[in-house]
Amino acid sequence: MSGSVSTVAVRFRGRAWFVERRTLVLAGVLVVVMVGLAFVGLSYGSTWSTPGEVLAALTGTGDSSVVIVEWRLSRVAAAIVFGAALGVAGAIFQNLTRNPMGSPDVIGLDAGAYTGTLVALTVLAGSSVQLAFSSVVGGLVAAAVVYLLSRSNGLSGLRLVVIGIAVNAMVTALNSWIVLRAELEVAIAAVGWSSGSLNGVDWADLTVPFTVIAGLLAVMAFAAHTMHQSALGDAVAVATGVGLDRLRLLLVLIGVGCTATVTAVAGPIVFIALAAPQIGRRLARAPGIPLLPAALTGAVLLQAADLIAQMLLAPVSLPVGVVTTAIGGGYLMWLLAQEVRRT
Repeated sequence: MSGSVSTVAVRFRGRAWFVERRTLVLAGVLVVVMVGLAFVGLSYGSTWSTPGEVLAALTGTGDSSVVIVEWRLSRVAAAIVFGAALGVAGAIFQNLTRNPMGSPDVIGLDAGAYTGTLVALTVLAGSSVQLAFSSVVGGLVAAAVVYLLSRSNGLSGLRLVVIGIAVNAMVTALNSWIVLRAELEVAIAAVGWSSGSLNGVDWADLTVPFTVIAGLLAVMAFAAHTMHQSALGDAVAVATGVGLDRLRLLLVLIGVGCTATVTAVAGPIVFIALAAPQIGRRLARAPGIPLLPAALTGAVLLQAADLIAQMLLAPVSLPVGVVTTAIGGGYLMWLLAQEVRRT
């Protein structure tokens, strides 16, 4: 390999992270795109707000503060934070499986989290705490089933993905059965939830999820270097002192926690966790699956998809999951074709 990779040391509380200069430049570009999309999201509604009105509302001096700050800003913030969480979750599982299809929505974790949500809606009272807890438990159970079934003769990324796809199909069938057995009102709410939507999200729904996601991403930042060491291969990771079993358990908990937290609030939003890590990796030209580009790409993708969902059939606002599913189907076919070509 010719030439050298230019890196920048980022220090926080005595700990240093070495980031490639190209990754930092890409991060800056994605942040600018994110801010631009956020400004469009704050301006768009039943009537367009001018840039002056948006800035005045954000500073608390405008007449449209309630509409822009209370309604639109919460939705924009949810798209950014949830998109970043899904991007990181996808990067975690794609690093664990060493497979670009190793995404929570492909290997059944989204479906498992949704099962937990359905249990909370149909059996329990369906409070926000119950939804969050049940969603995490459902995702962890699905992850445990996939992991245990994949451990025969050593953990194989391809086998995990294939088994995950089978588990996803079975759990999706179970979810359909639960919805069919539920009362009509609950079934209607559950079907709407299954589409994945940011419609009606307000600040009261976001305080706890944002806190949980912030904590998970902070832990992930400290585990990122070790995760990338393990992606080089089990032998290399063990030789450098990485405890693989403990690391994999931690990564699964973080990945499921991110996915389930989003699902508990917005329902299962597919495609973002699958595509964001790979798009971020290609833009950064990185050998592995870097977390920062994955998170920022996920945020940009979910913002863009939500704007499309709002504008496509305006004034009717579609669930964002409808848009991500439509785009994700084409992306998945392209990804499968690439994998077949490699083999």
